[in-house]
Amino acid sequence: MLTWFVIFADGPSWAILITELPFAWLIFGLIEMFASKRKLLYYVIADAALTGILFSVFMYHKYYGVIATWHALQQVNQVTAVSNSVFSLMDPYYTLIFLDIVILTWMLIRGRKELFRTERAPSSVRSRRRMAFAGVVVASVALCLFNILPNRASMNEHTKAEDMGILNYEAYALLDNGSEEELLKPEEVTQARIDELKGLQQPAQPAYFGAAKGKNVIVVQLESFQNFLIGLKLDGQEATPNLNKLAQESFYFERFYQMVGQGNTSDAEFVVNTSFYIPESGAATMDYAYKDVPSLPKLLKAQGYDSATFHTNVVDFWNRRELYKAVGFDRFYDKPFFGNEESVYFGADDEVLYAKTLDKLKEMDASGKPFYAQLIAMTAHHPFTLTPELPAGQELVLPERYEDTLVGDYIRSQHYADYAFGQLVEGLKQSGLWEDTLLVVYGDHQGLPIFSLDRKDKELMAEIYGHEYGYPEMIHIPLMIASPGVTEPRRFDTLGGQVDLLPTIANLAGASLDGQIHFGQDLLNEQANLIPQRYYLPSGSFLNSGSLYIPGVGYEDGTRYALKSGQPADGASQDDYDRALELLRLSDSYMTALPEHGGAEPAASGGE
Repeated sequence: MLTWFVIFADGPSWAILITELPFAWLIFGLIEMFASKRKLLYYVIADAALTGILFSVFMYHKYYGVIATWHALQQVNQVTAVSNSVFSLMDPYYTLIFLDIVILTWMLIRGRKELFRTERAPSSVRSRRRMAFAGVVVASVALCLFNILPNRASMNEHTKAEDMGILNYEAYALLDNGSEEELLKPEEVTQARIDELKGLQQPAQPAYFGAAKGKNVIVVQLESFQNFLIGLKLDGQEATPNLNKLAQESFYFERFYQMVGQGNTSDAEFVVNTSFYIPESGAATMDYAYKDVPSLPKLLKAQGYDSATFHTNVVDFWNRRELYKAVGFDRFYDKPFFGNEESVYFGADDEVLYAKTLDKLKEMDASGKPFYAQLIAMTAHHPFTLTPELPAGQELVLPERYEDTLVGDYIRSQHYADYAFGQLVEGLKQSGLWEDTLLVVYGDHQGLPIFSLDRKDKELMAEIYGHEYGYPEMIHIPLMIASPGVTEPRRFDTLGGQVDLLPTIANLAGASLDGQIHFGQDLLNEQANLIPQRYYLPSGSFLNSGSLYIPGVGYEDGTRYALKSGQPADGASQDDYDRALELLRLSDSYMTALPEHGGAEPAASGGE
């Protein structure tokens, strides 16, 4: 019942007797049928296993907002790396889920087996008991199937788990042989079909084509950075003054959204560099990292660019070594290069990232070749409690009501990230790199998941927004593009997602995408957009020009959310829903059919 209180908004009801108890009775019946000795030990083992599953499910949900299945738990080594984040969300009463294990273990240690053992009965009695428990097993299996089979077609994984029962859903996910989606042949996935589904008409002479041709391309991915931070003031203090300045002086896309999955930051790297969607389950860096993927580094390489990626964590985290090989980066710079100096969470802080990267960019620029550099910031990471100190006069003094809250810690952490980013911009200008650079800055994913916020945090977010904080606000991230002589102060109302960055950068760099499959679109030349969502939102969710749509069991019982406060949440039609699902199918089909790359590994940075 505790798991239902944590995960489902309405908490447990009488339905839990039908959805959850049959699975428990199935385990009970099997133990009684086959365990003639040491029954208490088997009960302890079974109870520990089921409790472990349920605890993992609701803690995973508190952090990600997703019902974890074996697909997610396969990456438990990655999740343990963010254990501080996960356990920061744990309320003391969650430990009650382990109470029955403690009691059973104490009974086992005390040797009170008589509670679970009957006197030796005649064989006829034992036979009748076994038959009775066999009936319990059969009835339990029947009830489990009764819960599972009618709900298999539900698009919303959250609803599916609630209707099936959590344990039944976990068993179904384990035994299901994957998606029922019918994949297409590679030749059926064409750019014309993708553009048709998205309603695009490629302009004959796209605006800004080649406007930044030959310029260095620097992409900065900000950790957990949401759009509400841009322009936010607390008691007259700007939360992010440097990014505010960039947004005011450059192209600022006000309606830009995350498209990540289980891999979070690494998924953002994948989507941005490939213009493909994340897989149905699992992280892109695990499922697609061995494929010969069309990508931005390869596209720019054909234009004479050198490429490198910079991240202060170890390159093997989330299988990035293979990802960088798949997308074609020439070099990577990770923890051995940045060291443990000023370490926060997984590696050196953002100031070290930008300072050491800047030195390397100067070297790359001196070679005479244009370069593409990807910088992955990390310091502003959940739970936002290890923010480095800032120089005097640079601190953000939070209003008292923000102190000791997740929202307050988040804003303070992002204020530091903004300060460090300002050092990068200043360094680019002082070094002379700024004038010859196309700078792209965006957030990788949300930092304040709805499911992680307590009552006080929700009140603070409602105060910031002027209305309730919901799903559209959660996945809303900023995008800014700056290049002297190319961009000017301009706000774009165009709907966009991370999948759109590759085509947008390609247009500015004058690199043709003819013959390269991509699911994004050039945000400088296309207005209409359809953005499918996965993982953080149920399958079948999508964004269009006016709303975010989240399905229920299917389309008819779905929910629409307005992208702009005070405007109607309309325009999410059945046709949009079908086209969004078809776009995901096309991406899945194409990626699955790609051959393995077999390419050379990017050069490692070493401990320079």
